[in-house]
Amino acid sequence: MAGNSFGQLFRITTFGESHGGAVGCVVDGCPPHIAITEEEIQKELDRRKPGQSALTSPRKEADRIHILSGVFEGKTTGTPILLLAHNEDMRPEDYDHLKHLYRPSHADFTYEAKYGIRDPRGSGRASARETLARVAAGAVAQKFLRENLGIEIVSYVEQVGDIVSTSDMNAVTRADVERNIIRCPDERAAKNMIALVEKVREEGDSVGGVIRGVIRGVPKGLGEPVFDKLSADLGKAMLSINAVKGFDIGSGFGGVGMKGSEHNDPFMAKGKTVRTATNYAGGTIGGISSGETIYFRVAFKPVSTIRKKQQTVTKQGVATELEATGRHDPCVLPRAVPIVDAMSALVIMDHYLRHRAQNGS
Repeated sequence: MAGNSFGQLFRITTFGESHGGAVGCVVDGCPPHIAITEEEIQKELDRRKPGQSALTSPRKEADRIHILSGVFEGKTTGTPILLLAHNEDMRPEDYDHLKHLYRPSHADFTYEAKYGIRDPRGSGRASARETLARVAAGAVAQKFLRENLGIEIVSYVEQVGDIVSTSDMNAVTRADVERNIIRCPDERAAKNMIALVEKVREEGDSVGGVIRGVIRGVPKGLGEPVFDKLSADLGKAMLSINAVKGFDIGSGFGGVGMKGSEHNDPFMAKGKTVRTATNYAGGTIGGISSGETIYFRVAFKPVSTIRKKQQTVTKQGVATELEATGRHDPCVLPRAVPIVDAMSALVIMDHYLRHRAQNGS
């Protein structure tokens, strides 16, 4: 099967291109009786859409979502849900000069190598515009997880360039994240991050960073042994996001500097509940949720489209110079926060339904 679908029981299939007629997804396996409206989904899409601040792409897309099936009288029916948003601010002519050359660090070269054809309009299917569909589907999953299981998903910008937030991930709320346009709850760091992004934008360049993902209230026992570990599926979910180059969970790469006696999470009894005194494991043990908070980091590279001149070649292998134009983010981090939220929700939702199907509860 082509890699346009994600999940097993709660399964989404996304479709559409950056400058095509629309983007959207089909959500299959969604439980019935979830109260959901277009307005609720729209709130999440508004966090992802372009043009929301001076730090994002100026492309003017309302990203207005339409529920075309699977919902009746405001509730899911258990049948496939079709979510669709029409593209409105399309400028495919902006990409005419790119038809015969390969942009550095874009998927032009690899898509052509795979399919023998590519859509040069804003990268086509390889565009981050595809993530609109993920966020729409993730909004449905988040609603179920929040209201039925009390699960809270909070992602935020932890680092931009070499500027690192000192926020306590255990205390950060969604309201804290939304206080500024960079989506960093550390106000001092946020101010410096914004200044850095503005500087690289003026220079015609871009900058990357790290998003911290936090999932609170996940019940113990979610995840499958060996290949479908919860941690592995979270890693796959995050690494499938455009521009992501790294993922670690719990102590991650920082754990290599610790000894086993320091890194092991001791078990303790809290009333009749078994907990761990520390949480270096990041909420999963053996790939199965332990009941502790799940936390991880997602590393995003600098955006590939920049205004600075770069060396490349044409499809015929002739050396040429490229100075990109168009409407692009100097830093993808602020708009990627709701994407990380959505992918977190899709993974947890799928594994919850798989656990329930196996164990009956």
